[in-house]
Amino acid sequence: MAKVTKESALLYHSQGKPGKIEVIPTKPYSTQSDLALAYSPGVAEPCLEIEKNPDAAYDYTTKGNLVAVISNGTAVLGLGDIGALAGKPVMEGKGLLFKIFAGIDVFDIEVNEKSVDGFVEAVKAIAPTFGGINLEDIKAPECFEIERRLKEELTIPVMHDDQHGTAIISSAGLLNALELAGKKIGEVQIVVNGAGASASSCTKLYMALGAKKENIVMCDSKGVISTRRTNLTEEKKFFATDRPINTLAEAMENADVFLGLSVADVLTEDMIRSMNDRPIVFALANPNPEISYEKAKESRPDLIFATGRSDYPNQINNVLGFPYIFRGALDVRATSINEDMKLAAVKAIACLAKEPVPDVVNAAYGLSQLTFGKDYLIPKPMDPRLLTSVSMAVAKAAIESGVARKTITDWNAYENYLRDLMGYDNKLIRRLTETAKENPKRVVFAEGNHTNMLKAAAITRDEGICHPILLGNDERIIKLANELHVDLTGIEIVNLRHDNEADRRRRYATLLAEKRAREGATFDEAMDKMFERNYFGMMMVETGDADAFITGVYTKYSNTIKVAKEVIGMRDDYSTFITMHILTNKKGTFFLADTLINRNPSTNVLTDVAKLTNEGVRFFACEPVMAMLSYSNFGSDTEGSPAHVHEVVATMQKEFPNLAIDGEMQVNFALNKELRDRKYPFTRLLGKDVNALVFPNLTSANIAQKMLQELGDGEMIGPIQVGLNKPVHFTDIESSVRDIVNITTVAVIDAIVHETANK
Repeated sequence: MAKVTKESALLYHSQGKPGKIEVIPTKPYSTQSDLALAYSPGVAEPCLEIEKNPDAAYDYTTKGNLVAVISNGTAVLGLGDIGALAGKPVMEGKGLLFKIFAGIDVFDIEVNEKSVDGFVEAVKAIAPTFGGINLEDIKAPECFEIERRLKEELTIPVMHDDQHGTAIISSAGLLNALELAGKKIGEVQIVVNGAGASASSCTKLYMALGAKKENIVMCDSKGVISTRRTNLTEEKKFFATDRPINTLAEAMENADVFLGLSVADVLTEDMIRSMNDRPIVFALANPNPEISYEKAKESRPDLIFATGRSDYPNQINNVLGFPYIFRGALDVRATSINEDMKLAAVKAIACLAKEPVPDVVNAAYGLSQLTFGKDYLIPKPMDPRLLTSVSMAVAKAAIESGVARKTITDWNAYENYLRDLMGYDNKLIRRLTETAKENPKRVVFAEGNHTNMLKAAAITRDEGICHPILLGNDERIIKLANELHVDLTGIEIVNLRHDNEADRRRRYATLLAEKRAREGATFDEAMDKMFERNYFGMMMVETGDADAFITGVYTKYSNTIKVAKEVIGMRDDYSTFITMHILTNKKGTFFLADTLINRNPSTNVLTDVAKLTNEGVRFFACEPVMAMLSYSNFGSDTEGSPAHVHEVVATMQKEFPNLAIDGEMQVNFALNKELRDRKYPFTRLLGKDVNALVFPNLTSANIAQKMLQELGDGEMIGPIQVGLNKPVHFTDIESSVRDIVNITTVAVIDAIVHETANK
């Protein structure tokens, strides 16, 4: 992680528009009519509706998606009592996290009031504005009383994140750490160093999960909190022990778990060595933990270790919880955030760490693979699945515990809403996935011993998309699966070179030799080819031993294309086949062709490309609106590729009189409807949004596809072949697990369509 300097931090917060958040209008405001609706006189109508029914505020205002981040600046991020105004950058930062992770709007409120009564009254007075209250950076013990009173006196969710955020995330980490250590929470000895708001809340939540109070020792700056000490606060009295120990070092002997929420460097290597076997140490002091990562790891090899820092494994980070807890609470209009909701969040976060990690998360942290274990106890903050997993768990708990004023009955719809909210999902691939699950097919994965292929096969099995078949050396595949913690149950492995496949190799070779006999193919040549993944796998599809084939992470495209033409063959009505890439972004879904196959197509071949693109777009249940691209517009250049494209457009318009297709045109005119319609009102595309872009050659198509993918403008799916006789689809050496899963989903749909057409 790059070092944060004073200069870089100040520049970040001051450059451009000062601060980190802003208010953005969500309704039209460009006309007098818009303004009349937004303010006077139109605004009177929702006001009157809310006067009659206060709950209508959730329908006509931002209340249901608006949280107040409120602080008096008395305990700011380890900086202490720096005052309300000085704490404002932190509150803005909290607002930014709410927005980017859960789509929740925030007003940060800095209250210049330190007394409990004054602060509570100030918050109560402004509470009608908000759907929830996030208390932040308020010192103990006042924070306990402030939260308690506000929870009692308000009917919207209130949570002091400094108390409960760390408690929820560390509890999830603790559950998983105990599982790895083979220990039960009701039996372990726990030492807590630090006795502030966060330590108190963490310890109480551990107890709610099953930890025994008599097995817990809490320490503060004076040592063990014991019944022999006087002048203890009520919070500390609750945790006082009668054990005859006084120091942290004494408490650590034979302990199983250490939770640090105190100061740097109070824990020593000797203290860790004095703990029981397979000890768990959560050193969460910020910015520097109670013991450094390096010293802790050197102390003993069986240690399970976590910190609050992002530059080490197992960061206990509140951002894993609070955005999604409030998201779930707001969406059911909960009157509070209760213990059931917190525990639901704990379990959802803990469970998510055991699921296969998305490529987007590995890429965000520069890692090749994350798997559940000592160095991956809890999900990473950038994991988009937290939004659905935690928010849904919290919403369900709110409904079941009786604090929800709105009931969710269609949980699939709610999950889709959450994904759409943050743009974390592709509606097209989701729709295809649902279709595939209804009729999963047998899909052969050519490179079964490739990490991404193996993971993708497991995911498609788990999600019910297909019945995977892995090609490759079975021993190597099993060894790799064990290393990756991938369960191979239900996945068939075919070692095409094994003796037990001899009969099948011979059968395939005979069929291929007969099929290609007039092209000079012999049985011996065909037999040699059956030891190659692509030939063998495609023959599985050709003969009906499988329904679809996925290949490409090891093989050059040119070779794969050659094999596909030999084994599967192109459809009789076409001289070629094509591949499309599908780009989905905020502007819509776009089909790009031909991105892989035809280098410099003749007019006839380019006509086939256009026809196959038309079919391909319809395959995905979309009505094609096609632009034939070039570097010139409508006959302005009469030579070279523009002339080819011009001729193709004329042919297509004649053969398909109802198809929205036109060109040749430059890409900016294709994508800018207003510009195109103003300049060229005669086109078939008048008033239409183009969704299919047909490029004049492979160079332009491939460059455009790679550029858009690299720029991160939405999600790219492909390449998707159109025009072969059977479902054979390609990946490439750069394909992520998600890419392969998406292509597999398309292949299953292709197989379903092929099966239906041939009944």
